Amino acid sequence: MKAAVLKSLGSPLVIENAPEPVLGTGEVIVDVVATRVLSYMNEVFSGVRNYALDLPIIPGPGGIGRVRAVGPDATKLAIGDWVFCDPTVRSRDDAVAPDIALQGLTAAGTGGLLLQKHFRHGSFAEQMRVPTENVKPLGAITSGEATQWCALGTLLVPYGGFLAANLQPGETVLVSGATGNFGSAAVSVALAMGAACVVAPGRNEKILTDLVRRFGGRVKPVKLSGNENDDRESMKRAAPGPIDCVLDIMPPSVSTTVVRAAIMTVRPYGRVALMGGVGMAGGAGLELPYPWIMRNCISIHGVWMYPPDAATRLIALVRSGLLRLEEYEAKAFDLDHANEAVAHAAAHAGPFKLTVIRP
Repeated sequence: MKAAVLKSLGSPLVIENAPEPVLGTGEVIVDVVATRVLSYMNEVFSGVRNYALDLPIIPGPGGIGRVRAVGPDATKLAIGDWVFCDPTVRSRDDAVAPDIALQGLTAAGTGGLLLQKHFRHGSFAEQMRVPTENVKPLGAITSGEATQWCALGTLLVPYGGFLAANLQPGETVLVSGATGNFGSAAVSVALAMGAACVVAPGRNEKILTDLVRRFGGRVKPVKLSGNENDDRESMKRAAPGPIDCVLDIMPPSVSTTVVRAAIMTVRPYGRVALMGGVGMAGGAGLELPYPWIMRNCISIHGVWMYPPDAATRLIALVRSGLLRLEEYEAKAFDLDHANEAVAHAAAHAGPFKLTVIRP
């Protein structure tokens, strides 16, 4: 099969023939039709993000495709079914605290690296091998629609944060990082889940205005000044009432003071989900006042990705019409132009932008 292979950090992807994946028990082979390119994939390939990669590797976290072959433990999947390949691979021998690897992207800890040795190669190829439980049926779609369905991979991340924070219909949410690629996805997901109001802070007024244009009056934009105390009060005033839940999904480059200002807007007994990259590039950690957390009974959740059933539930939100994939503007490349796709994704990293490779 044809594949894009990363052979060393800092070098371009090599487009070449690679061995087809071999089916084993507990696995599914999928013909990849479309796969998204992360906006920061260039930073992963250069080594800037310091992701754990067992090289050489066929990168690509998740994708949309059709079932090519199934193992003996699959009872519902059929050859030709349209599916989403969930890249969050979990070890099967510890139900309480499974190790995790993101197929085609990175791994966490020693256990995650063990997983990556087998489920290493991702979706920048004509075929990929996926754990059976990670193959999520989409129902009938067309080949052309597969490009738009790649947005699931972006939307799933904030969805996991809101599930962890137990977001309820009618609540008020604040999305810290609302003007970014994942943050804007969080705004749309929160509204689809029934949030009465989403406070959207940011410095880019054009993007803030566009969020209101897309989603209406339930989005309350806040222009940040850079002063922690002033910004905190501005975010509180923008909400029609107490802020029930805060989701932080800021990138590594953001100051901890910006994140803290947003987190401390949450009401007593409120919930905070931390999904961003603050501190991953070095520098100061996030300092929160112990008395404020304790006396206000604040729940703080660290969330990496999402639970195993999240993709199926999110697909249902899309099918119901509550979550619109049409918000995304997609640009597709063929596999021969994978390096151009990576560059395009980095240059077009804004809200509701989607770069896709179609092998």
